[in-house]
Amino acid sequence: MLTIKQHELLAFIDKHLRETGCSPSFEEMKDALDLKSKSGIHRLISALEERGFLRRHKHRARALEVIKLSEDLSPQPQHFGGAPPRAQRFSPNVIHGDFSGKLPGVRAANVAGAVQLPLYGKIAAGQPIEALNGSTEEIEVPVALIGKGDHFALDVEGDSMIEAGILDGDTVIIRKGETAENGQIIVALIDGNEVTLKRLRRRGNSIALEPANVRYETKIFPAERVSIQGRLIALLRKY
Repeated sequence: MLTIKQHELLAFIDKHLRETGCSPSFEEMKDALDLKSKSGIHRLISALEERGFLRRHKHRARALEVIKLSEDLSPQPQHFGGAPPRAQRFSPNVIHGDFSGKLPGVRAANVAGAVQLPLYGKIAAGQPIEALNGSTEEIEVPVALIGKGDHFALDVEGDSMIEAGILDGDTVIIRKGETAENGQIIVALIDGNEVTLKRLRRRGNSIALEPANVRYETKIFPAERVSIQGRLIALLRKY
């Protein structure tokens, strides 16, 4: 079963190939799916390739081949003779579920129970990295993984939380909030300019950010230097 974005990209590539005879550029695909960066297109293409819907021909520019269509996509008529019609911006028809009132802060993706969350970029599960800026992409997440409140997603970079089952390359789902209980895994903003994913431990007027890897040491900060951005509620992993 394809996600909405995978479905949309496959349909756009197939339409573009039939109308122009060549595969679309990453810029065209990014614009067609209304994504902010090309990295999301790379991930979608890799997922479609793994599932046997697309094939990439190595050492050839813009060489994508549609192997099969999803069951929801009907083959489009081919054009014979003359110049193919000019490719138009892809405008897929997507059925949106109504999650308003249940899941504030997220946009409904489909009636099968998925929502689109902002993917803010990478967070260090190791040494802190620069604070994350605004959302550049979105990721589709099963609605069963989240509950009430605002949520966002982050890609994990580093290995300091591996003993908690969080690996480099995982995507974590975070529920926004400024409070958390001792022992919960949080997104911590340090000194207003660095973020990290660690387990929270309060010690008097100090906050300890505890890794889940014996190779890393716990770091302790005065409470005023650490701001909780949210807590971990789920993670996604691609094999």
